Amino acid sequence: MQHFIPYFIVSFIYAAVAIDFWRTAKLPQASPQQTQSLKLHSSMIALGLALHGWLLYRDVFATGDLNFGFYYALSAILWLTVLIYWLADLSYQLQSLQAFVLPPAALFVLLPAFTIKNYYLPQIDAGLFMAHIAIAILAYSLFTFAALHAALMAIAERNLHKKTSLIQLPNFPPLMVMETLLFKVITIGFILLTLTVISGMLFSEEIFGKPLQFNHKVIFSIASWLIYAWLLYGRYRYGWRGKKAIRWTIIGFVLLLLAYVGSRFVLHVLLNK
Repeated sequence: MQHFIPYFIVSFIYAAVAIDFWRTAKLPQASPQQTQSLKLHSSMIALGLALHGWLLYRDVFATGDLNFGFYYALSAILWLTVLIYWLADLSYQLQSLQAFVLPPAALFVLLPAFTIKNYYLPQIDAGLFMAHIAIAILAYSLFTFAALHAALMAIAERNLHKKTSLIQLPNFPPLMVMETLLFKVITIGFILLTLTVISGMLFSEEIFGKPLQFNHKVIFSIASWLIYAWLLYGRYRYGWRGKKAIRWTIIGFVLLLLAYVGSRFVLHVLLNK
């Protein structure tokens, strides 16, 4: 039972902050109670990140090898996503994103606690392999953040035009600020995704012990790369923004999700390999 306690503590912190956000969302804007709550939220998220990061380090590197199954990958991606959100919130005031980022993080941090089978990745070239994995996970985390941020922008845009929405969130930064942040994140994520695709192609045999195979993972990854390249080109050449930027951001993320999470889910969960 003691094994589960740290995971439940982190999950509780994330969930409690998200729930309290909805409670304080009903308070008057910039009221002293709301301001105090938001400051407490930031401190609590920092604590959750520290504990979550320690759990990941302990579980993934526990034996000296890289233990990186499906659940660990999801937990790591959400940890980095929350970290990126927390850092961005220091400058952009993205409190409303708590409603999107923290609930899945509260769920996925629990998954490694129930993992029965470990998946140790080959260490054919430790330096190259670790660099490839780290860059890939960071890229996926940035695009996860971008997709959640795009969803928040869609809600903010509907609220701006007085349209009805299933979700009503306060504390929206100006749409121009949100859009600028979105493309900054996508640009950095695209650079990292490019490095991931190139390293996977050039060093596939050294990293994975077999030559590159054009399976669905590679095809979806390349398709996602092309979509984000097209989106960035459209942004800087034609000034794409608004709904078009949101739509292509989410499409690219779905393809990226199918590329990695889809294959890992089938192998490690459905087939138990």
